[in-house]
Amino acid sequence: MPRHPSKSAAEALTLSPIAITRSCFRDKFGVPRQPGLTRHARADLVIQSPFDREDAFRGIETASHLWLTFQFHEAVRAEWRPVVRPPRLGGNRKMGVFASRSPFRPNSLGLSVVRNEGLARIDGRLVLRISDHDLIDGTPILDIKPYLPFADSVPEATLGWADSPPTERLEVVFLPEAEEQIRQLLPEHYPELRALIEDVVGYDPRPSFRRGREEDRIYGAHLYDLNVRFRFVNAHSQKRVEVLTVC
Repeated sequence: MPRHPSKSAAEALTLSPIAITRSCFRDKFGVPRQPGLTRHARADLVIQSPFDREDAFRGIETASHLWLTFQFHEAVRAEWRPVVRPPRLGGNRKMGVFASRSPFRPNSLGLSVVRNEGLARIDGRLVLRISDHDLIDGTPILDIKPYLPFADSVPEATLGWADSPPTERLEVVFLPEAEEQIRQLLPEHYPELRALIEDVVGYDPRPSFRRGREEDRIYGAHLYDLNVRFRFVNAHSQKRVEVLTVC
């Protein structure tokens, strides 16, 4: 007979963050709903003691991609709910929480594949650099594993309600003031910023019930230490996003 952990043992489970994320995404609005949709998003995983030893990461340079287990630290709730409303279904259909990738989960755990950009020492801290991610600033990283292409990729896998990536991507137009503000920013401090903004706003980060609408409302997304202000325009059947300012 297999032994099952007692309730007290399960309750005693504790997790220590391996790293804390320093991300280009400073809050939830604008963060892609899955990794891989924002190719130009970059982050540093600041490794915490006692895990900040190079030998613990020996060989990681051979992995092009990594699995990250993390906590949705801004989605922790006192009580969990068995059903959620996935944005992919327009926010008006319910699915079981375990049939979704909603951040509102019993243990608030997330799982993402990210691109490995290498290990470095920065101001004395051990840092693992990543890109192509969906993590907001401050996200605790609970585990790091290499992505194994032969085992982790399942080409025939299906999910009936979300089988394909989002294909509709709006045209993004930078108004003159935004273009000038981007031109004055140092690329080493804001790598691939213009492309990052296009990725973030082009997929329409608004809540599901607002998508596809033309609004007078001006939205803002915090990328790095910048506030990107933009609006959605639907004129003559041409949908686009206008980036107003980047400052």
